[in-house]
Amino acid sequence: MATARSIKTVRTALRRTMSPRPHPTPHHIRGAPPIPRSTYTRAAHDVGLAAWFGGTLANAVALNPASGRSGDPASTGRVAADGWDRWTPVNAAAIGLHLAGSIGQLGSNAGRVAAQPGVGAMAVTKTALTVASLGATAYARLLGRRLSQQEGDVPADSATEPVATTPEHLASAQRQLSALQWVVPVLTGLVVVISALAGEQQRVSEAAPATTRGLVARLTGRRG
Repeated sequence: MATARSIKTVRTALRRTMSPRPHPTPHHIRGAPPIPRSTYTRAAHDVGLAAWFGGTLANAVALNPASGRSGDPASTGRVAADGWDRWTPVNAAAIGLHLAGSIGQLGSNAGRVAAQPGVGAMAVTKTALTVASLGATAYARLLGRRLSQQEGDVPADSATEPVATTPEHLASAQRQLSALQWVVPVLTGLVVVISALAGEQQRVSEAAPATTRGLVARLTGRRG
């Protein structure tokens, strides 16, 4: 009986030794806070940002150049303005959704922002890019409203390209829009890239060592 029991013990030990062990995560570290799940705020963040980036890129690539195909320079501005006016409330809703999701994400990851190396710098960079994107979007809309609220048709070659007969103050707005139509998708595209980095920073290989260091520091402080 003793021999059989010993053989069984050895077999059990071998199985435990040979079986693959999961990589330690914050959940496996006693006393370490788990990374919270925030599906709704992450979804709001991602969907809002996708619409913001995709919509502005579509305007630059498709709507603005296509408005010049109206066949009549006098109606080109009206066609572009109508497209912008239709997109503005949707874009505003997308931006609001993204900002709400961003605030929720920041709140649920406040501990990581403070403790995990690189996360704080990422959050600052992302915030700066988001503010820049908001500023560029708001200024582009201001210029667009200047064109769309003009009484009568504005002669133009396209939404962002004036012709010789375009009034100078409107031609100036169009020239600025010609640059801003690309600035906004570039800035929001960079926010997408930074968001991808933020997701990578939640990997076990990134988050667990930082959590372990924080736990050790707390325990050391208590012992001191």
